[in-house]
Parts: sequence; C-alpha cells; structure tokens
Amino acid sequence: MTELQNNELLCIGNPLVDVFVDIDYSFSIKYGILNPAQHVDREKADVMLRDPLIDFSKAVKSSGGGAANVAKIAAMLGMNASFSGCVGSDELAEIFEKEITGAGVNAMLAKSNEKTGICFACNIGGETRFAASPGAALELNETHISEELIGSAEVVVLDGYILDRRPLVQHILRLASRRGIPVALDAASIFQVRAKAEEILTYSRSYPLFIFMNADEVLAFYNTIRKSRDEEINLSEKEKEAIILRDVCPMLKIITDGEIFPIVVVKLGGRGAIVVAGGNVYREETFTVIPRNTVGAGDAFCAAFTAAWIRGKSLSECAALGNKVAREILEVPGTHIKSGKLKSFAKIFQR
Repeated sequence: MTELQNNELLCIGNPLVDVFVDIDYSFSIKYGILNPAQHVDREKADVMLRDPLIDFSKAVKSSGGGAANVAKIAAMLGMNASFSGCVGSDELAEIFEKEITGAGVNAMLAKSNEKTGICFACNIGGETRFAASPGAALELNETHISEELIGSAEVVVLDGYILDRRPLVQHILRLASRRGIPVALDAASIFQVRAKAEEILTYSRSYPLFIFMNADEVLAFYNTIRKSRDEEINLSEKEKEAIILRDVCPMLKIITDGEIFPIVVVKLGGRGAIVVAGGNVYREETFTVIPRNTVGAGDAFCAAFTAAWIRGKSLSECAALGNKVAREILEVPGTHIKSGKLKSFAKIFQR
C-alpha cells in the first residue's frame, strides 16, 4: 500500500474497471445480460473481453466502483482524498491505479492473486445494463483497515456494496466512531437496500452516519422497514418525488430528530436532492439535462456533498454543489472526465 497521509476523505470499497461498450441483443442473450444489473463470474467476463462480436480495444475503460469514483471526483475538486481497496496484479489493476492516481488520489491498494474487478456498462438500444465481476475487490478485509488509517480522515466514505462483508463494515464503523469521524454510506442499489435496510437503520442509530440513497433506493428502504410491498418503481420521477416528500420524509424526520446524525441524503437526479437532518427536511432543486451517461453521477454528487460539508457549507449548499458537480459527469462515460472540467468548482473547495 502507498504511504499513509492525512486525508479529508478516505474512501473504502470495491475497485473496478468500468468498460463502456455498445452491444446488440444477440450478445446480451449469449452472456445472459438480461437485467439492469447482474453478476458474472470471472471466467465469463474474460470470455466476453475476447469475443470478436465486440471490439473491446476501442471501448472506454475507466476506474470505477462507487467509493473509488467519490475519491476521484473529490481529488479533482481539490480535496485530499485516498482510496483503499484490493486489486489483482494485472493490466486492469494498472488501468485502475493510473487513472485514480492521475486524478490526485492517494491509492492504498492491497494486492491479491485474484484478477482485478471489472464492470461492463453495456448500452443496448439506449438502455444501460451492468454486468459486474468484482474479483479481487472481495478480498479486502478488516486486516487491511487500521485504526491509524481511519484516524487520518475527516470523513470515511463506504461503498454500499461491501455491506455483505459485515465484519469489515462493523470494524470500520467502530474505528470511525471511536475517533468521532462520520461515515458516508452509499446504499448502492435497491437490492442492497432490501437486504440490508434493518442493518442500515441499526447503524444509523449507533454511529455518526451520512446515508446516500436515490429515489428507488429510499422507497425500497421505506417499504422494507414498514414491511410493505414496493409499488412505486414504475412511476415517473416526479411521482416518486411526491411520494418521498409525502410518505418517506416523515419517517426520516423521526429517524433523524434531535441528533446531528444520521443525515439522510436522497438523490433525485434531474429533480435535485432532499436532505433530512435533525428532524428537518431541506429541498434543493436543480434543472434537468439530457444525460449522455448517468454512470457515476450519484458518486460525483456524494463527493461534492461530503467535500462541501468538510468545508463547513450548509446542508442546502452541500446539496446544491452536489447537483452541479453531478451534472458535469452526465456528459462523460462514468467518471472519465478531465480535471479541467471541474476547475471552476475546485475554487469553491479551497481552504
């Protein structure tokens, strides 16, 4: 691992290389890429990379994984950001490390005999489907995360996809809580929320926590806690927002009432964001743009929001900056963005 330094943001999660590629229906059927998101084993991932139906040599390859994306964008905003995760000793590891260190991230990477994780972001007729093989990323465990490392940070960002590794998550939360360091947890997906809603709620009552969820995730969280069926997934974004404000926010107000933490942040994409903290609801709107690609936009929001919080901005200001930085990511594949595009925002985050 790279030498330890003082971090404003320490991001911990699954390092992946995102591969953005156009595919046709025959390719999706051949490899079972039939759902919005699916897991593929590493052998199949390697076969896909060699398939002559797709020229992967021309595909955009970008460092990825939620926590790594947060670290990368935060560094581009001028923050001291580190990332901790596990990679293999292969070409994908070199791609991942070169890109995040090039953005200014302190990469603290454990090495594994497994292959570096990969995620295919497949465009099929205008619809994006994800096929992920986390590989070496799953080898990260509590022995890699020291109290000294956690203590070097002002905020720890935790990828929701590592919630399955309960000993690791609880180890990080305990170390952070011992030092009074808040942890920003991105729920990652509705599948994680449905499986881990009770755990997330328990963590929010026991540790200083930011919880980031999108509209579908917060609705899944609400329905899982209430033990009711999901019925809102096929609604419009405007309709989901109305339900969140009417039904979900009252529950979140109770969860957050009277305390500094948890702070619950609901990302609404083109409709902005809602922040619930201390029993209060803050609504920050934005304007809608037609995205080239939405991958990484939520991570960019998280990066800007937490960076702004570290800089002492109000919660409304944090959400507004999150909205603005996320819009920039909509113009590129994932977080494959030139640092100059964020230069105007970086001035805001200077001490």
